[in-house]
Amino acid sequence: MISLEQELKNNAYPGRGIVIGESPSGRYAVIAYFIMGRSVNSRNRIFVEEGQGIRTQAYDPAKLEDPSLVIYAPVRVLGNKTIVTNGDQTDTIYEGMDRQLTFEQSLRSREFEPDAPNYTPRISGILHVEGGRYSYAMSVLKSNHGDPSSCLRFTYAYENPLPGEGHFIHTYLHDGNPLPSFSGEPKQAAIPEDMGEFADMLWSSLNEENKVSLFVRYIDIATGVYESIIKNKNR
Repeated sequence: MISLEQELKNNAYPGRGIVIGESPSGRYAVIAYFIMGRSVNSRNRIFVEEGQGIRTQAYDPAKLEDPSLVIYAPVRVLGNKTIVTNGDQTDTIYEGMDRQLTFEQSLRSREFEPDAPNYTPRISGILHVEGGRYSYAMSVLKSNHGDPSSCLRFTYAYENPLPGEGHFIHTYLHDGNPLPSFSGEPKQAAIPEDMGEFADMLWSSLNEENKVSLFVRYIDIATGVYESIIKNKNR
């Protein structure tokens, strides 16, 4: 089990990241999503609340260039399911599952991002909290060693998660040109009980120059009631 603090402090550019897990007491389903940026367009963003989820928004609308890969809803809620992704595939999953497709089936229509030469992986997660039970799944859609003609699809499902344990996926292994895609299975990581402590640790561990925004939510598994924290570098 990795330390998220050390994992993030030792990586200047993991890109965008998703953490899903369960608090040590077993009371809370836990989700975290962060974005980073190297370009002016990527850094010119904030998270804002939208319904039960969040949306990215240009901090300075005058500086917004191409909105296609930077403006989207990272988090949406469909009944007892919470969806989190690094792009507009949030909407694809929401609409697919609303038509009774599975998480995996909904993503069959999508691939990695068309941002050559990086071909940024699409990373996604879903949390299902119902009747005091909790499970989650994660997905990575990535190019085959940077070949845009070949898409690799990985789905990981976690039933009855263990208290205090979560999993972490992110878009890039580290900084570079082109950026190297995430590789391997989701990383097993420790999850703390306190949401504020978790948010502060993640935010302080992200590279100061490259970090942009962070979202953390704790969902009470028994009741479905949730609390959230948003941190924006631009404020």
